[in-house]
Amino acid sequence: MTPWLEKLVAGAVFAGVRVGGLMVFAPFFSSDAIALPQKAVFTLALTALLYPAYAGLQISFSMLGFVRVVAGEAVIGLLLGLTLQFLLDAAGLAGQILGIQTGFSLVTILDPQSQADTPVLSTLHQLAALLIFLRLNVHHWLLRGLAASFTYLPPGSGTLRLAIGGSLLRAAGAIWQVGVEIAAPVVAATLLCDVALGFFGKASPQMPVVFVGLSAKSLLGLTVLAGSLAFWPGLWEHQFTVALGISARLLHLAR
Repeated sequence: MTPWLEKLVAGAVFAGVRVGGLMVFAPFFSSDAIALPQKAVFTLALTALLYPAYAGLQISFSMLGFVRVVAGEAVIGLLLGLTLQFLLDAAGLAGQILGIQTGFSLVTILDPQSQADTPVLSTLHQLAALLIFLRLNVHHWLLRGLAASFTYLPPGSGTLRLAIGGSLLRAAGAIWQVGVEIAAPVVAATLLCDVALGFFGKASPQMPVVFVGLSAKSLLGLTVLAGSLAFWPGLWEHQFTVALGISARLLHLAR
């Protein structure tokens, strides 16, 4: 293989690993609703379009060097997409919390993402968060970040450090933090409903508090949830911005 062709193939392979890592971990792009052939074509198209960013690549072709670069590129793709995926997981967690509070945890559907039974409110929250993700064009910013990463962190220059793992674990805390923030209004409302039903049960022992409470909490929870949806775009815009900033800091640690 001639040197220029060897250089071209190496650059395309390593850049494709980074793009493929993004396609595996990032929200929307990693969706099982997108067929694998379409993902493969999109990955190849992105790799070709980004060729000017990695055209001057110089990499050692020893076996150890090859494995190191491939592992580094896969991790960079993971860092670009996983922090945003944490937020979609947070939406699913919020839905699970609300499903328990309102009684909808008894109703499950087959989630096409995980191929497992998932509470209906969890799926609803994830779909709503994904729609906001697309409406805010976060996927465009993600692709811009991918293109900029080839200039900031050329293929083969990434370094795997323990600090990256620690920072990624701290970023995973957003699953719990954001999930609780989203569920907080409904949890507070249903908690007050439980207290009120407790007083009614003491005042009128004949009243079937369990049956009345389930319907009342479901109605109250859905009402509060519908009212809180108006604040979701601003909340998610802030969280997506924070997640993109965390991705940039993780790339800085890998430099």
